[in-house]
Amino acid sequence: MKNWLIPPKDLSVAKYIDCYWLIDKTHNDSGPEYPKLNPDPAGHLILSTPRQAYQYENECGGASGHGCHLILPHCKTISMDHSQPFLILGIKFQVGALYAIKYPTAHPLLDQVISVDVETLFQLDRFNEDEILNYNTGQSHVFRDLIDTLLTPFFSKIHEDRHSELVRKVLAIFSRVSLSEMGAELGCSRRTIERSFLRVTGLTLKQYSSMERLEAMLAYVYRQDPRKIAWADIAFQFGFSDQPHVTPYLKSRIGHTPGEYAQQRDLAIDAYGNFE
Repeated sequence: MKNWLIPPKDLSVAKYIDCYWLIDKTHNDSGPEYPKLNPDPAGHLILSTPRQAYQYENECGGASGHGCHLILPHCKTISMDHSQPFLILGIKFQVGALYAIKYPTAHPLLDQVISVDVETLFQLDRFNEDEILNYNTGQSHVFRDLIDTLLTPFFSKIHEDRHSELVRKVLAIFSRVSLSEMGAELGCSRRTIERSFLRVTGLTLKQYSSMERLEAMLAYVYRQDPRKIAWADIAFQFGFSDQPHVTPYLKSRIGHTPGEYAQQRDLAIDAYGNFE
């Protein structure tokens, strides 16, 4: 299986795009046939040929189709059908970027997968999925430069409103400033921050914080030997009062208890590595 991840090089693109990633799965590759995406506050644009089918399921329903599509920010785990070979390029947006670029037009939307016309989305004169996906996919930096070139004219013209600007400031300090102190740090009320954050991301600050903690925890677990995972230590490291509190937390977010997940290891991070 071939996969890679690389951030944009152009700063006007990097302001709205976190990274590009690629997965090329062949008949000879093993791994979970239905890996799960853990909750994610950022959207992912999936570029694939019009012949490539996709299928997603979550507790709210499913989505299927062919070709390019957008995985919107989601609070629920999404199961993907990766039972057949495929080649896809992923474009991971920064949190809040979909609001800034005014897509989808009805915003915010959560826990959905929608079909996308890439030419319309990025206001491109021409976009050929087959040509893009056959363009030297083995060299990530060459691929990055191509996509940067295509997207720079679009992203360089975006003008953010005050809500996007405030959320950008919130995200910049989120890892070092508590929610209770954020208003004082940014010189505005907690209510103002909450309203803008919800408007731009579709999430409350607490929801976002919980998703960030889950992502960090899963990334940590991914690096551990499944036979030696010490959940009591993990509970302490990630701010839980004790190990039993981790069980309902994981069950509600990825559909597995710690023991079930340790046995199955069926998230996308386990199938393709910690790159998405």
